[in-house]
Amino acid sequence: MRYVEFFATAGAKVAIIDALGQPKLEQKVHALPLRLRKNIDVYSQDITDQEGVRKVIAAVLKRWGRIDALVNNAALTYSPAKKESAEQFSPYEEYPLDLWKAAVDTGLTGTFIVTQVIIRVMKKQRSGVIVNIGSVYGEVAHDSQIYPVGRFGSIAYAVTKGALPNFTRELASYLARFGVRVNTLTLGGVENAQDPLFVKKYSERTMLGRMGEKDDYNGAILFLLSDASRYMTGANLIVDGGWTAW
Repeated sequence: MRYVEFFATAGAKVAIIDALGQPKLEQKVHALPLRLRKNIDVYSQDITDQEGVRKVIAAVLKRWGRIDALVNNAALTYSPAKKESAEQFSPYEEYPLDLWKAAVDTGLTGTFIVTQVIIRVMKKQRSGVIVNIGSVYGEVAHDSQIYPVGRFGSIAYAVTKGALPNFTRELASYLARFGVRVNTLTLGGVENAQDPLFVKKYSERTMLGRMGEKDDYNGAILFLLSDASRYMTGANLIVDGGWTAW
C-alpha cells in the first residue's frame, strides 16, 4: 500500500496483486475516500503462478482497457511476530534453504512472470513504463554492525535485489523499440517500528542522519512513471539519504 494512495491521488487507476493479506489490503483501500478507492482494485494472486497472473492481467485489461505502468515491488519479508523473521537474519552458513528459495521465487521469478505477461500488452500498445523497486542492499553489502549480535542482513533479500538492476537493463534494451521504458528505483531503509538502536545505527550511516519516511520516495517514483523521465531508460535511480554515496 506504500504507493497506492499516492498513485490514486495523482489520478491513476491502480491494480494491486498480492498473494497474501487480501482482506487487510481491502480494509486499507476501503478506508480511503470514495474518489480514490473506486479506482483501486485488489487481486489475491500468487505471482509465481503464471496462469493465475495471466487471468489477473486479463481482468485488469477488461476493467481498464490498457496498462500504462508496472511497478514491481514484490519481495519476501516477514513481520517480527513470525518465526521466519528471526531465521532470515541467520548466519549465512545456516541460512534456511526454504527461505532462500522462497525469496528467489517471489523477488525474481514472480517479478519475471508478471513482467513477461504485461510486456505483451505494452508491446501491442507500443507504450508503457516499468519501474523495478530495488534496495541499497542490492548495491552494497549489509553492515552487520548495525544489527544485534548474532543477526545478519538477509543474504537472500540482498541477492534478489542485486539482480534487479540488470533485469532492468535487459528489459530496457529489449523494449526500447516498442516505446517501453524500464528503470530501477533503489530505496534506502524506511523507519517502521524497528528496534530504536537499529534505527540509530542505521541513521548514523546516512548522510542525512535518518532513515527514510514512507512518503520520501513518492516524488522519485512519480518522476520515473511520468513523461518527466521520458529520456530515461535502463537506469538506476538511488534514493537512500546518502547511504551508498560514502
